[in-house]
Amino acid sequence: MPTAPSAPSSDTDDVRAAAAGDRIAFQRLYRQHVDRIYGAVLRLAGYDHARAEDLTQDAFVRAWQKLGEFRHESAFGTWLYRLAVNVALMDIRSRGADPVRFVDEEALPEHGETPFCAAEREELERAIGRLPPRARAVLVLHDVEGWRHEEIGAELAMAVGTSKAQLHRARGLLRKLLGEPS
Repeated sequence: MPTAPSAPSSDTDDVRAAAAGDRIAFQRLYRQHVDRIYGAVLRLAGYDHARAEDLTQDAFVRAWQKLGEFRHESAFGTWLYRLAVNVALMDIRSRGADPVRFVDEEALPEHGETPFCAAEREELERAIGRLPPRARAVLVLHDVEGWRHEEIGAELAMAVGTSKAQLHRARGLLRKLLGEPS
């Protein structure tokens, strides 16, 4: 019978210790999870590194404050990830992101004018970053993070059909930004 990975059990011990006020245990949790959290928040923040750093720190501050509420029903990393995504989504909402606003298609380059290859990660990140915040959130949550439309709709307070429509539209805008045919 395979044994469980060691990370969750050490997380469990560190979570219990951190909830009791052990800052060193929380530092270990931070080091263990910061890269994954930062990556998710960075994508939701439109690849704005300064904003992603702030949101990552906000997520860990909130995690420290809410450790007593963690019920150990899921892995700590799962709980922390969800908390961080919620921090990023609250930031999107606080900036007044209109759920149906999209970039002006007139401002997008015509096919063939784009000076980069769509396979280049940096260019893809920039293109995703140019999407409107709510459309970007749907695209990232669905295509990158693997959320279902029902989860996205519940989290962003939109109908499932709206989530699907925004995903379709965001993909089309992304293709256009990358200079690919529709």
